[in-house]
Formats: sequence, structure tokens, C-alpha cells
Amino acid sequence: MKPFCLVVALSVVAGACSPSSTESTPVAAASSPAAAPQSPRWGLVIHAGAGNFTLADLGERREPMRDALTAALMAGHEVLKRGGSSLDAVQAAIVILEDSPYFNAGKGAVFNHDGKNELDSSIMDGATKRAGAVAGLRHIKNPVRLARLVMEKSPHVMMVGEGAEAFAKEHGVTFVPESYFYTERSWQALQRALEEEKKAAQKASGTAQLQVARAGAYFGTVGAVALDQKGNLAAATSTGGMTNKRFGRVGDSPIIGAGTYANNESCGISSTGHGEYFIRYSVAHDICARVQYKSDSVQGAADAVVQGELKTAGGEGGIIGMDHAGTVAISFNTTGMSRGYVGEDGKPVVMFTTEDAGPIGTR
Repeated sequence: MKPFCLVVALSVVAGACSPSSTESTPVAAASSPAAAPQSPRWGLVIHAGAGNFTLADLGERREPMRDALTAALMAGHEVLKRGGSSLDAVQAAIVILEDSPYFNAGKGAVFNHDGKNELDSSIMDGATKRAGAVAGLRHIKNPVRLARLVMEKSPHVMMVGEGAEAFAKEHGVTFVPESYFYTERSWQALQRALEEEKKAAQKASGTAQLQVARAGAYFGTVGAVALDQKGNLAAATSTGGMTNKRFGRVGDSPIIGAGTYANNESCGISSTGHGEYFIRYSVAHDICARVQYKSDSVQGAADAVVQGELKTAGGEGGIIGMDHAGTVAISFNTTGMSRGYVGEDGKPVVMFTTEDAGPIGTR
């Protein structure tokens, strides 16, 4: 298996390769020093989970996943094209992915140890640094919508469980029965995890149990980062957490600075992977801090954290990011991460693993 990378402009495609699971999208320079000031380049980058999987592992799910990722990119692009905000764009993209049964967010959320679905989400505005997050939801169709309401309609940043759902009722958020989140794929994943856990029960510590839960894991968390025409960044993330999770476990997705971060002075980041590591290493904020305070490129900062800090510690996963100039960065230390991006030209690019190769956008 040969790793790859991409180097493309948001509106002009140009390919390049090097041996790492990273991608960077630099913005083209102005045509001449005397040119009139250019409006910020704008665009959207999304992910739908990282893991150690191959294209063959995705099987018949690959094309429906591609269709959903493409629809999410175009939903966000339509917002940005008409001059809408980056917040609206990331929300529009994530709602599409939450409504799909193919990802671990919303409709496709995984089951916890008790056979329940517990959903988490967060969103952050790079212009104001306001943020909203929710965790442990069981009846909310689109957690990202509620995360945004927490940000805009409350003095708080995070709400959880029954309290979050009580707040949702006051604001007319769409509720669904718990059965809405059932998918056979997620249910069978829980059964396999429970069986593995049973086999290891006699000798498994908490850490060993976690290792069982991670075996062959595909972290199907979804996320989006956008830069709008006004130069404002936003990031959002949504997840169903980890299969067979227990005791109200919450991962990095709703944690501002770990799973989600946005700052107009640096970058926007959305993470996916083994959340405990992303929390401990404050991954999203660390990347943006390196951009802001060390003047690292967003790709360089992402690689330093994902390929360096996380990988050394044993943390698996990846990030998508975009800086204040519209440069896209993608970095993952697993064999695959479902991801895509679209720029001003409106041409979506979707890729899944390090096996994806050839001209940009080919399957």
C-alpha cells in the first residue's frame, strides 16, 4: 500500500505526492503586487471518520458514502457561494451527514454497552470564539443544530443529557424516538464488541477493555471546517461516540479545543479518532496555536501533532483543517480517513484511504 498526498489550490488543481498521509491545499498568490485587494478565498473541508480500513473494507457502502459526502460538500458550498456564513456552511454539511445511516453521527450512531445511542456535537465561530457543545443526547435528530443553539441562545458552552434535551424542547428542536437511530450495521458492531469483551473479561482491566473496543475500529465521526467570503472561519463536529462505551463516556467531539476549534487568527480544526488521546493532547487547539504563535503552516502544525505527538503516544485518528487564508490541511495516521473538500470552483473532491491515487477526484 503506497501512501499519498495532494497539493491543490482551492480553484486551480495541481497534484504532487510524498510518503505521508497528509494533504495540503495552498491558496494561489495574487497575480501582481499592484493588483487590487482580493476577497478571501473560501471553501469547505469535511471528514467522516478515520480508521485502519481499506477500500475493499468499505465494500458496497463506498458509493453511498461518496454520495453523502458529495451532497454535504455541495450543501455547504451553496451556502458559501451565496455569501452565507461559515457557521451556516458547516452546519448544512454536517446535517447531511447526520441524516445518513453510513456514518457514526445522527442516524448512523453506534450503540453503547447498554444498547443505547448517545450523541455528541460541537460548533465554534472563529470570528467571535463563541462555541456550543452537547453530549449524551438520545432523542435529538441533528445534534449539531442543538450545539449551535447552545452557543447562540444560552450563556453556556456545553450541555449534557436530559438537561440538554430540556433546553432543546424550549427551542423547538426536532426530537425522534430512540428507534430512529437503529441501523443493523451498528447493532452488529455492538454484538461483536460484546462478544470480544466477554472473551477478555477474566483478565481485562479498563485499559484492556478499551483496547477491545478499539480493535478494528472505524471512527465514523463527522466534521466540517469552512471559510466564508467575509474571511470568517467555523468548525463543527458530530459523533455517536465509541461502540460499547460505558459509564456515560464522552470523547473529544464535543470538547472545544480537542475535537473542534476555530479562530480567525489561525485556523479551524475538526478531529476524528481515539478521543481520549485527542482530549489529553488538546489536538484542535494545539494545531491552531502552532499556526498563530509559531507561524507554522496549518499542514505543518497538523502533521506535527497527528503524525508526531499523537502517533508517538499511540493515538489513532486524524484532522481536517483550514487556515484564515483558505489553505486546507488533512492529516491522519491511520490507513484511511473519509474526507472531501470543495472550493470556489464548486468541484467536490472525495477520498477515503491511502489507496486513493491518481488524478484529483478520481475513484
